Amino acid sequence: METLTKRTTGWVVVETLNGYGIDTVFGIPGTHNLEFYRPLTALGIRAVTTRHEQGAGYGADGWSLQTGKPGVVITTSGPGLLNALSAAGTAYCESRPMIILSPGPARGAEFADVGTLHETKDQLGAASAIVEWGRRVQSAEEAVEAVHDAFELFATTRPRPVYIEVPLDLLEEETSIAAESLAPREFAPAPLPEQAALAEAAALLAAAHDPVILAGGGSRGATAELRALAERLGAPVVTTGNGKGVLDEHHPLALGASLRLAAARDRARDADVLLVVGSKLGEAELWVDRLDAQGAVIRIDLLESQIHKNQQARVGLVGDARATLAALLEQLGDGTPLDGAAGAEATRRAVRAECAELSASNTALAKVIAAALPENAIVSTDSSQIAYWGLLNLLRVSTPNSTPYMTTYATLGYGLPAALGSRIASPERPSFVVIGDGALMFSMNEFITVVEQREDVTVIVVDNGGYAEIKQNEADAGIAPIAVDLVQPDWAAVADAFGGTGRRVGDPDELRRAVDAAVRDGGLQLIHIDQAAFELAAVSAA
Repeated sequence: METLTKRTTGWVVVETLNGYGIDTVFGIPGTHNLEFYRPLTALGIRAVTTRHEQGAGYGADGWSLQTGKPGVVITTSGPGLLNALSAAGTAYCESRPMIILSPGPARGAEFADVGTLHETKDQLGAASAIVEWGRRVQSAEEAVEAVHDAFELFATTRPRPVYIEVPLDLLEEETSIAAESLAPREFAPAPLPEQAALAEAAALLAAAHDPVILAGGGSRGATAELRALAERLGAPVVTTGNGKGVLDEHHPLALGASLRLAAARDRARDADVLLVVGSKLGEAELWVDRLDAQGAVIRIDLLESQIHKNQQARVGLVGDARATLAALLEQLGDGTPLDGAAGAEATRRAVRAECAELSASNTALAKVIAAALPENAIVSTDSSQIAYWGLLNLLRVSTPNSTPYMTTYATLGYGLPAALGSRIASPERPSFVVIGDGALMFSMNEFITVVEQREDVTVIVVDNGGYAEIKQNEADAGIAPIAVDLVQPDWAAVADAFGGTGRRVGDPDELRRAVDAAVRDGGLQLIHIDQAAFELAAVSAA
């Protein structure tokens, strides 16, 4: 019994996390990280064992998007940590909070190169090159302080992943650190922008005759304030992929997450006043180098370094999006809003037409899938054509984080584990993955994790026979197709073999029935769509 209650450095690190509300961790237990696992049962923390550490990171990210808390990943030293770094890179690029815990070489054994288990030349250096900060602690007190520092980062500035390395001998060492040192701390909120800047921004917005709001991932905690400001101004709202749903996409002023399409991008560019909330306006969000806004630009961001990034601002407001938008509303006071709804509807029609022109097959199929999905579903996606050419532009969602995705990092293998993490965090909402066959191959091992965790996740795999976009890229470059036409398994049979239920559908009616059955039956569900056959059936029916 004594070994079960031994308070090691690993124990107090996890207990500190628990104090901040962390009740779920993702990872794989290993020879070196057992002291991180020792306290989980006693503290009531759920351990989700994925079948690859990359899946642990993406599962933690999906969980984080639904809870607003940092996803926590526990790896073992060496290969376990390195396997998780793609997920760390995703969290960094998408500005999402994550804590990765790993043991490291014992104190004094750094760079020893003597052939110890999992020996890695410089795992701290490897992780630190990817995350916001990496730290190798030297005492239990330093380890606990690192956790507090991580939560201060997440609470007060741009959230990004951190890495905490605990030397193996320290991880296993008993400690008598005071309990009050583990208690969660309160952190001072980010200060409001300067009053003069707020007044200048409010004056520009009040005088605007064609304002537009562009909302990025940094606006996700300010849904009520963003909506109130849009309605006060009568300003259409276009979002980035990370900002999707920050304004209910059924709202008459919502242009959706269509910034990548020229119709929506031009609408933002041509506004006489453009208010950018929490976005760096990067190429991956725009699909062009720069927005080149023609009117006055107001930018709200937590970091001063972001105010002029990729787009010069006339007025920069450094502060928390929620508090800053509230301050702008107060400055504006009452007034008569412009009639922006008619223009917003015209832009939405143009977006749909452009989407269909650019990728007719994916747009048509995405419409069918969107129509079949439950209204309150969380729909995770991957870097698949069916997502970025179709579903993310056409599916309307009512709340942010309803479509877990990684716009900038654009990795493969994200969708399935992110859907599992989302479902664990929000069991009241159906959890779906809409994914291409190439991307699903990166994470199909997590089918068994869904089954083992007894969660309900439905995978809709759109099978276009391989890496269709890269095949087109090759053709555009004058390269004959090479290494892009992939052999496919019997996807429905694969799901059955993992203990789930696989279905094959060939037309929209079959898809709707399959989705309804998947939600009703629960567990691991897979719906296979052969895209070419599905399109042929649709043409024949027409």
